[in-house]
Amino acid sequence: MSPADGPGQDAGVDADGLRIEVGRGDPTPEELAAVIAVVTEAYTREAAEAIAETAPRPSAWRVSARALRAPLRRDIGWGRFGG
Repeated sequence: MSPADGPGQDAGVDADGLRIEVGRGDPTPEELAAVIAVVTEAYTREAAEAIAETAPRPSAWRVSARALRAPLRRDIGWGRFGG
């Protein structure tokens, strides 16, 4: 923003509606451009890595549920109790 811009001016707003506010100091246009380039690169890298999984994960219930055991075999005796 230039010194001619007063408070409430939209000098920092571009066509996409992005507003940059400097909280302290008076950065040069080169410094602002460097900050914008770094933030843009970081955002682009993060957006490229943020890919949704194609297959949904199994629910916690399905993961923790035990499998049913096989039925008891009645034809095998239980030691001395076998009939």
